[in-house]
Amino acid sequence: MPSIERAGCRIHFEDVGDGPVLVLGHSFLCSGEMWAPQVAALSPRYRLINIDWPGHGHSGPVTRPFSLEDLADHVIALLDELGIERVVWAGLSIGGMVALRGALARPDRVDGLVLLDTTAGAETLVPKIKFRLMGVMARLFGVGPLMPSILPLMFGPTTRAVRGDLVAAWRSRFAATDIPSMLLTLDALMARRSLLPRLATLDMPALVMVGEEDAALPPENARAIAAGLPRATLETVPRAGHLTTLEQPDVVNGAMSAFLAKIYSPTA
Repeated sequence: MPSIERAGCRIHFEDVGDGPVLVLGHSFLCSGEMWAPQVAALSPRYRLINIDWPGHGHSGPVTRPFSLEDLADHVIALLDELGIERVVWAGLSIGGMVALRGALARPDRVDGLVLLDTTAGAETLVPKIKFRLMGVMARLFGVGPLMPSILPLMFGPTTRAVRGDLVAAWRSRFAATDIPSMLLTLDALMARRSLLPRLATLDMPALVMVGEEDAALPPENARAIAAGLPRATLETVPRAGHLTTLEQPDVVNGAMSAFLAKIYSPTA
């Protein structure tokens, strides 16, 4: 499996397809497998660089504190190593936060943004307290006892009611997360600063999507991003929670395909 060494961690990525490049960044507690429906749909026309964040998926464990800006730097270093100059950068949840930071750091490298179920704001006090308590519980007892709290944050009520197979499969993946890596990633999420005042500087096309049932980062976060970006389109995904790529893949695939076609085939 291809990987890159960064800050003492071996970071795994998938490199599939050919054409204009799309970077994919997944959600907290997930892996690049979260993008499997999009990889299948888009790889015939695009080259997809699908990254497992440190401590997630096939990447190595996290052994030192890091920031979301560090993750953006890791992606840019990977693109440099692969000889890739320009990309559309897509991300869901923490992946979207990293995409925004990458675009702010190197706008000359980003043709467009696809931001799903994410936020440009800082974490607020009540969620900080809640997630800190969950972190203590995970350190003491593992992730398993937290599943009654985690699953409603990741999947909407519609998915939990009608897609038990999907929820069960990802429940097992969430439970297998490396606890020290999870806690350091949680620290990075809690320490993030608001980017809302800086969004107006990002003058590239952006597709902002959010599940109408997203309880982790509710739709008002997506609306704030779309309002702040000069060239954003906002789409709400019906009957989906936080992991829209898995819950409503056909809707997400269609929106992403149309967005990419406008960027790379302007006359289409």
